[in-house]
Amino acid sequence: MVRSSAGIRADSISLKARNARPTPPGVSRLFETGGRMSPSIGLTRRSAIITSLAGTAIAACNGRREAPPGLLRVAIGNMPDSLDPAIGQFGASALLYKQLFTPLTDYTDRPGVAPGLAESWLADSGGLRWVFTLRDNLRWSDGHALTADDVVWSVRRILDPATAGGELGDFYAVEHSRAVLTGERPPGDLGVRQIGERQVEFRLEQALGIFPVLMREFYPFPRHAVEAFGNDWVRPEHFVGSGPFTLSGMGALSFDLVRNTFSHAPAAVAAARVEVVDDASTRTRMFRAGDFDLAEAPPPTQIPFLREQLGDQVHSFPAPKFTYLKINLRRPHLRNRELRRYLSVVTDRAFLANQIMDGTAAAAVTVLPDSPAPPRGSSYSIPSAVADPVRITLRTTSGDRERLAIAIADDWNRAGIGTELLASAPVDLYSAVDGGDFDVALSHFDRGL
Repeated sequence: MVRSSAGIRADSISLKARNARPTPPGVSRLFETGGRMSPSIGLTRRSAIITSLAGTAIAACNGRREAPPGLLRVAIGNMPDSLDPAIGQFGASALLYKQLFTPLTDYTDRPGVAPGLAESWLADSGGLRWVFTLRDNLRWSDGHALTADDVVWSVRRILDPATAGGELGDFYAVEHSRAVLTGERPPGDLGVRQIGERQVEFRLEQALGIFPVLMREFYPFPRHAVEAFGNDWVRPEHFVGSGPFTLSGMGALSFDLVRNTFSHAPAAVAAARVEVVDDASTRTRMFRAGDFDLAEAPPPTQIPFLREQLGDQVHSFPAPKFTYLKINLRRPHLRNRELRRYLSVVTDRAFLANQIMDGTAAAAVTVLPDSPAPPRGSSYSIPSAVADPVRITLRTTSGDRERLAIAIADDWNRAGIGTELLASAPVDLYSAVDGGDFDVALSHFDRGL
């Protein structure tokens, strides 16, 4: 069992060329769920990317080296863990999903829902039944018809632990979802079915008015490709998608995308090359040298300098990024509620937000925005219930987030709680958390890039 302690919410900042067009509806509006809206940081040069890379949280300026005609060059900070939306968990994966797939519903330029693969939806039975109607003549990137059967099969695949690992995710309210996930019922019993040539019905166990909102992160899969190639269906030679781009090549740290001519909304540029540059300072230098048209997340400490140098090319937009502490309640000393509250009290969120994040984040003491803050008490001494000296290992990923962890560990050590820092690669951290091999982990919620 783990418990999440509120932390900080961050801003998303991007740079955009002076001659770039305003962001059109549906491009950069992001979904808030269980976290704080935060600004996302990035750099952009060409106006074409505004319409071709929806919600990437990145932007550009005039560089010295020009890209080949029709090629968009993008730098991201982390390697996606999977190009299969049923498996991938990293924010970098979500960024690519939005280019390679189309969700059932989509984002709009204001709070709400826009058509995705579904052109319309309606509810009846008091919100216990939802019917989505797909666009006419939808096709996968290989020309195969994209059907309501693909949508139904995709939901079952997501919840089937025998095929994709299985998790409830946004389908927690769907009829029999928990029983299917635990293997008590077969996937065919799930409350989803095709009821017409283009209609998909979802039956829910509880009324859920925001169900279409949740479907903005549901990317149906090509059944014919998955069944033909198994887990290899996401390799370039087998890849089939439904987004504005499709995958044409992949290297150790790069992805080559080309316009999907079968998409209902093809990309505005002919091709894109996405490269992984994990160091934020290096990404920013390469962007300013003209090696990239888009670069994700420059270092927070450089934001004032970039604003000064690039002026109104630097802009920000709300993004659901939330950094928090995940506490392992299986550790006997961390079951002590007073100790956890003490750790919360002595953590200087304002310093983290204003100094470490250089004003690109705001302190948060709750997970849900504008919800009542928990009682903090008045004690700033180690709780008397903690009889023995306490030592805690704070796990984090290396890189930018390590700076936050160093400051938190310093707060706790100065408050009398011996804290050791352990930084590792993201995959190692997630494996440790999944296996329960941690005390406290600095975690990050980042959805709807």
